[in-house]
Amino acid sequence: MGAQQAGRFGLVGSGWRSEFFVRLARQLPERLSVSGVVTRSAERGAEVEAAWGVPSFRTVGEMLAAERPEFVIVSVPWEVTPAVTEELAGLGVPVLAETPPAPDAEGLRELWAAVGDSGLVQVAEQYLLMPGHAARLALVREGVIGEVTSVQVSSTHLYHATSLIRHLLGAGFAEATVSARSFTAPLADPLNREGWTGDTTPKDAVTTIATLDFAGKTGLYDFTDNQWWNPLRARRIVIRGSLGEIVDDRVVRLADATSAVESHLVRRQTGIDLNLEGAGLDHISFEGRVVHRNEFRGFSDDDIAVVALLCQMTAWCRGEAPAPYPLAEACQDHLLSLAILDSQAAGTPVTTVREPWAS
Repeated sequence: MGAQQAGRFGLVGSGWRSEFFVRLARQLPERLSVSGVVTRSAERGAEVEAAWGVPSFRTVGEMLAAERPEFVIVSVPWEVTPAVTEELAGLGVPVLAETPPAPDAEGLRELWAAVGDSGLVQVAEQYLLMPGHAARLALVREGVIGEVTSVQVSSTHLYHATSLIRHLLGAGFAEATVSARSFTAPLADPLNREGWTGDTTPKDAVTTIATLDFAGKTGLYDFTDNQWWNPLRARRIVIRGSLGEIVDDRVVRLADATSAVESHLVRRQTGIDLNLEGAGLDHISFEGRVVHRNEFRGFSDDDIAVVALLCQMTAWCRGEAPAPYPLAEACQDHLLSLAILDSQAAGTPVTTVREPWAS
């Protein structure tokens, strides 16, 4: 049997995030390839063709007429995403929409009404596929710390954080009461998407803290402006259960009636010192057994997650794997993130209701 053909996808949009997907496909040509990119102008299209080495088109129809990919990634501004997603789904094309799939709650409801029944729309929510989070989720699902009752995330913002909270809690589409507040304090911000700024002057930074009460199970959201990039603010995760807790990579659990034991999630990184296997993550183990094995060597954790998502999307399109991240899940994530913003603005709790995608 010959090698399986690389997954082929198209792109709508030519911004920073689109370039991210093209770069990963270029680094993993045996698994992923790009059929074309839709840009708004011929001038931008020429820039994309020269820099990315892929054909460009002005419309979705033109791209699909030239070559119909297995799926199309929608990577455009929030307000445009629903219309492009609906256009592609109407043409019977599987869609991987960037996060969030619509800008506001009404937009989420309208998008779901338009394409929810199509079964064609997935969303590019990759955080659960990051190796550290994947390993923690594996332990949670094994019941290592018993029933999970509380999750605290101080790492990423809004819908990404609520995705982690919901899935680690097993909260599903449950209604939630959200209470949020913001606080401002000085903080140096020496690193951003473009690189080191050379500026060490503290500036006002907003920290948003919110509690999410899912009828007894609770989430705590804690995010400071630019926390993704700022090396002066660490990322933390706490998962508390009925028989123990996970704090980052440290696991404490009840081994028997009189023994609380401590273990750790341990990363095996290759390429260190005289290891010649190539630089990258090999696996993450727990108490001597592998709980997460990395299939994509030589990538950062975030790249690993996105590549895994794209490969699962390919396999799903071929009927070989479950859906990577259905639209309903992403709608619920963003509904909660909007509740955080609404509560923060109003200074009062906000309670979500069960939405059509939760049925």
